[in-house]
Amino acid sequence: MLTKIITGDEISKSIGDASKDAVLYSDETAAWVPLEKIHEVCEILKDPDGLDYSFLTAISAVDYIEYFEVVYHLASLRKNQSCVIKVKCNGRENPSIDSVSDIWQAADLQEREIWDLMGIEFKNHPNLKRILLWEGFDGHPLRKDFIG
Repeated sequence: MLTKIITGDEISKSIGDASKDAVLYSDETAAWVPLEKIHEVCEILKDPDGLDYSFLTAISAVDYIEYFEVVYHLASLRKNQSCVIKVKCNGRENPSIDSVSDIWQAADLQEREIWDLMGIEFKNHPNLKRILLWEGFDGHPLRKDFIG
């Protein structure tokens, strides 16, 4: 049986039932969460007695020049469904977002990779340091403004 992809509108309603103002907007592909609510929303999503998105498939980041976006791909293995959550990080100088590595252990290395290549800081990450590039490397090479 194929995994059912839950629309942003569907997941938005489920999150909204658990936490008011936890979703900015949604569409067919994803739900956008306020920067300051990402940790709370991820706890709601992982709750085994609730939505049960116990599996973090991937975290990625996109550089839209005006802002960065962090994208979370989640799966509920028990319910055989997946969803996408997105968060906008404004500012190019010091973009940051709360770490979810205490919720999903799989976030640890993925957040480090995003920090290393995009320069987005994950606050409260237990070991946020370079993972692919060497310490002392100047810049973050996947940014659109990187000059190498």
